[in-house]
Amino acid sequence: MSYNFNERIEKIFTENGLGEYLCDATVEKFGLLLDAMLSAHLNITAIKEPDAIILKHFADSLTIAKYIPEGARVADIGCGGGFPSFPLAIVRPDLDVTGFDSTAKKIAYINETSVNLRLTNLKGVSLRVEEGAHETKWREHFDFVTARAVASLPVLSEYCLPYVKVGGIFGALKAKTGADELDASRNAILLLGGKICQSIECTLYADFEKEPLYRNIILVDKVKKTPEKYPRNNSQISKKPL
Repeated sequence: MSYNFNERIEKIFTENGLGEYLCDATVEKFGLLLDAMLSAHLNITAIKEPDAIILKHFADSLTIAKYIPEGARVADIGCGGGFPSFPLAIVRPDLDVTGFDSTAKKIAYINETSVNLRLTNLKGVSLRVEEGAHETKWREHFDFVTARAVASLPVLSEYCLPYVKVGGIFGALKAKTGADELDASRNAILLLGGKICQSIECTLYADFEKEPLYRNIILVDKVKKTPEKYPRNNSQISKKPL
């Protein structure tokens, strides 16, 4: 393609402290992923500019990569079009990544694209996440559970923490308001068996953006089992957050 993907990803990743993830294999896979996103009949993203996709989907997803333990089983809750699932699977072949989403067409796209990218460490599963958390094979099964742009943190905690095993970590990718959401989430996190570990601020830069993109990564340790009644049904979760 005429757009020089290699140069742009190297520049954007390097400027944002992600140069450690650059190699010929990862650049090739990100190139294939970009092509898949731009040509997909399904509306994977409202962002259509390649540079913006690199920054706001690829680089943004990778801000959490260094906080995931080696060889972890990772769940991406409400993965949508595959973020952060795809970037994590591309740069961390040691991870076993499962993306959960209720939209079957998006899961089909993720699984088809994973095959095209030769990503043997990523699979998509179609289910309602509040229901899947009550299934024995998924409940408290994962070492690390993450989510990006899904819901406010009190709501997100109820969706995600039941999937985290005791001793594991819930890592939420949030915007600048993450710190405020954290204050409103303390009760929910405690009830669900979590303990707030840290809130990490990070900033993404690019020459085509007028302002930096401010991000907040919230890390929560799972210190005890989640009570069986959680998560509640979707209506209860959204209307009456913990």
